[in-house]
Amino acid sequence: LKEQIKAREDLLYPVYSQIATEFADAHDKTGRMKAKGVIKDAVEWSRSREFFYYTTKRRIMQDDLVKKMKAANPALDNNAALDMLKSLCPTDWEDNKATIEFFSSQADALAEKMTAMKKASVQSRIEALKAELEAM
Repeated sequence: LKEQIKAREDLLYPVYSQIATEFADAHDKTGRMKAKGVIKDAVEWSRSREFFYYTTKRRIMQDDLVKKMKAANPALDNNAALDMLKSLCPTDWEDNKATIEFFSSQADALAEKMTAMKKASVQSRIEALKAELEAM
């Protein structure tokens, strides 16, 4: 029985391999991925390391700032915090190097903005609690 199964696998392997390759070619090529909006553009192999380094560094910094913004104002969700961060950034948001430079050079100003957000959030909660207390 094992020999029959092995023989059947050997017989079908080329057909299944070709089907899998065709399926992958139809779905995972850069042209198809770009058409579906999954990627913005293809990255040349010669600059792929640099591209992904800066993309990763920017996303780590960006996610850290979004996390801090959400901590400062719990009413914010990820999208709202990200939109607020975009509005603070005068550079081209799609330019990873420029955005990293902005995050780095304006770290103190961004920290002040977080502090102001925290103060406004606390003030808003205090006012809501006062209104609730007065309504009792």
